[in-house]
Amino acid sequence: MPSIAPSKIIQFKNCRLVRDGAIVRDDFWVRGGRILNPEPLFFEERVRADLTVDCHDALICPGFIDIQINGGFGYDFSSDVGKLEEAMAVVSKGLLSTGVTSFCPTLVTSPSAVYHEVLPKLKRTPGGKEGAGILGVHLEGPFISPEKKGAHPVQYIQKVEGVEKLHNTYGNLNNAALVTIAPELPGALEAIRHLASLGIKVSVGHSNGNLEDGEAAVNHGASFITHLFNAMLPFHHRDPGLVGLLTSQRINRPVHYGIIADGIHTHPAALRIAHRTHPKGLVLVSDAMAAMGLGDGNHLIGQMQVKVEGKRAQLVGTNTLAGSIATMDDCVRHFIKAAGVTLVEGIRAASLHPAEVMGLSHLKGTLDYGSDADFLLVSDRGPLQVLNTFIAGECVYSAPEAPPLNYIQQKHHKGGAAL
Repeated sequence: MPSIAPSKIIQFKNCRLVRDGAIVRDDFWVRGGRILNPEPLFFEERVRADLTVDCHDALICPGFIDIQINGGFGYDFSSDVGKLEEAMAVVSKGLLSTGVTSFCPTLVTSPSAVYHEVLPKLKRTPGGKEGAGILGVHLEGPFISPEKKGAHPVQYIQKVEGVEKLHNTYGNLNNAALVTIAPELPGALEAIRHLASLGIKVSVGHSNGNLEDGEAAVNHGASFITHLFNAMLPFHHRDPGLVGLLTSQRINRPVHYGIIADGIHTHPAALRIAHRTHPKGLVLVSDAMAAMGLGDGNHLIGQMQVKVEGKRAQLVGTNTLAGSIATMDDCVRHFIKAAGVTLVEGIRAASLHPAEVMGLSHLKGTLDYGSDADFLLVSDRGPLQVLNTFIAGECVYSAPEAPPLNYIQQKHHKGGAAL
């Protein structure tokens, strides 16, 4: 791809856009890593595009955002501590082919020493040719219910006990963006309130708590549910548990909720129930582990051994699911097919909705004017396929089958680009 000066105006032509909840036919304009409103260019700046690109009728949509991913391509963020820089480089780069432009590397329940060593190294980065951007770390544990531990090692699960315990366990929280806590644990509400005061998003999950516990957590600052239906009490008509937060009238804010749409973790009927109950809150997460992008075999998630066969990743010697091996574009395709939603709904669940969770929807997850130019060119002739991935207006990945992106230099009249 050519190196393009930030001041250059790029006009993408012959394309369709996912904008304002619909697919519209329009040109798409970028300058300086941001999405441009063309009207001021014409009528105020009186300039034209410096470069044009023929998109061959591709669909342009916001880049995907994965706020729960444990690793991939042979690396696990919680166990490969000595290879953390290598792991982040490989995973960040590999995610570009799946349409992910930003993500939250996720640490499962681990010894305190792991948090103290890893958290300072996982700094927020904007993303680019080297890989998808890092929005901050998702700390999934260790303050969870032993009864709903999933693939988390029980020996490292801890009690909350208070704010001081949070800081002693995690160490420096500057790079933390999201924390999953079981809301029924003693001291959890105080911890949730404190984390929220620091600007850290809080999720409820890996929980044995009931609806009342969940409502109290939301009213103290929680705003997300970690992988709905998984690692929580099942829905019951007399106490719907955390699932009931989707329709609760006793919370002071609407919640978003993660869904692992990999064809393994969540039945298609459950996907449909969740979406039809609270469509604007549904967030696709991959919950991917080290085997994502690889074949069958033995891998790690945190401190636990995992065996992968086909699409299933299970703790060795058990029937317990240990994350997924699905990529985000896999999840979008499965969600569209299994839940019977539109292409736009599937894309928004992987872009706008996670951006809302992280408080970044003014910059990411949208093609609104002024937003970061993190976007995809995709083919929607059949199942959705990622053709090109852009970060800050620069193409950072092209699929082998993607049509070439030819940047055509525009010739202007004397006086440069002025009309």
